[in-house]
Amino acid sequence: MNYEQTISYLYSRLPAFHRVGAAAMKAGLTNITALCEALGNPHTQFKSIHVAGTNGKGSTSHLLSAVLQSAGYTVGLHTSPHLKSFTERFKINGQPCPTQTIVDFVANHQGLIERIQPSFFEISVALAFDYFAHQRVDIAIIEVGLGGRLDSTNIITPLLSVITNISFDHTDLLGDTLEKIAGEKAGIIKPHVPVVISETQPETEPVFRAKAQECHASIVFADQRFQIMDTSLSAGYREITIKSITSVIKTYKLDLLGSYQAKNVLGVLQAVEELRMQGWEISEAQLEAGLSQATQLSQLKGRWQVLQQIPMVVADVAHNEGGLKETLNQLHYYDYTGLRFVLGFVKDKDVAGVLGLFPKEATYYFCAADLPRSLPAIELQTVAATLGLLGETYPSVTEAFNAALSETLPTDIIYIGGSTFVVAEV
Repeated sequence: MNYEQTISYLYSRLPAFHRVGAAAMKAGLTNITALCEALGNPHTQFKSIHVAGTNGKGSTSHLLSAVLQSAGYTVGLHTSPHLKSFTERFKINGQPCPTQTIVDFVANHQGLIERIQPSFFEISVALAFDYFAHQRVDIAIIEVGLGGRLDSTNIITPLLSVITNISFDHTDLLGDTLEKIAGEKAGIIKPHVPVVISETQPETEPVFRAKAQECHASIVFADQRFQIMDTSLSAGYREITIKSITSVIKTYKLDLLGSYQAKNVLGVLQAVEELRMQGWEISEAQLEAGLSQATQLSQLKGRWQVLQQIPMVVADVAHNEGGLKETLNQLHYYDYTGLRFVLGFVKDKDVAGVLGLFPKEATYYFCAADLPRSLPAIELQTVAATLGLLGETYPSVTEAFNAALSETLPTDIIYIGGSTFVVAEV
């Protein structure tokens, strides 16, 4: 099989959550354990950092990767879902793995795949572990797919665990309260492995402290060690001024422009402190270089990514209440004549709940990404109309985007989002 045939085989044989939703879930670690045992337990052959959370875990993973790369380490990075190519899920120093690596892995282990019948995500995780082990990375950043406790990535014993923001998402699978969701995310806390929590939330702090105590793991809440003094946009960077617990004040430049990155960077700063205490050599200059070049070094896309300036077109993968609140707040930093939203969602989201966050004085272009899990554009339009959000439907993301472009003034802003998969198609 060539690469295209290999990907088609994986999609046809294995249920993929990003395509069909909860039907693809195979909760538990039985399959991934069996896969990794057959592969020689590659996840035990490299050092790792485990990152979980509702919002911010992808950005945090990429920021950590960029900082460690800047410090001279060879860094593996496993994230999901991908935007354009499956190879994006497996990066070393920001470079997606070669397509031939995936072809060879599937060809060599096809019998194993058909015997165990894992999910698409389970085989992705096994492939990542195998790839990083064979490439002898110094360290790998492993982002949780969903939840934590029963996530396939949770067979690793990392040097450090990081948990970012907790918000309402996948409530049908993770629970309908922040405490329940935090309980699932806290499942990545391991015995005697330090854990960094990026953001203190009254509902979740007791959950994390209890789990850390149970595991005899040290726990630090980053926003109790660092305080955001100011954040602004300047010359293509997000500048964030931070005061540490020792009263040292520093300004960091990030090439990730979203205002919400201020929350993520606190977790990154504390994670770097923890790594330094474990003997990892990361200078202040290397830290600053990694933060200021994160998109270039780690090839992160879709986080307040400005696709063009006149008119301004921005894409962001935020798709739940917590993420969209932060992302839409970013619009307040800009002067504009009109707002145009190219929007699509997946079926298993609280669409009515998140649409309530969007401004009524904007123009909407409703669409659906090309995958079975997408909410039909006409259904999205109907729900939106009940909330006073008006616009037309389009048969594809591309047509919705082109329509928005054709009607936009140079002083308008076009925002593309609602779903990772809408951003991916643009």
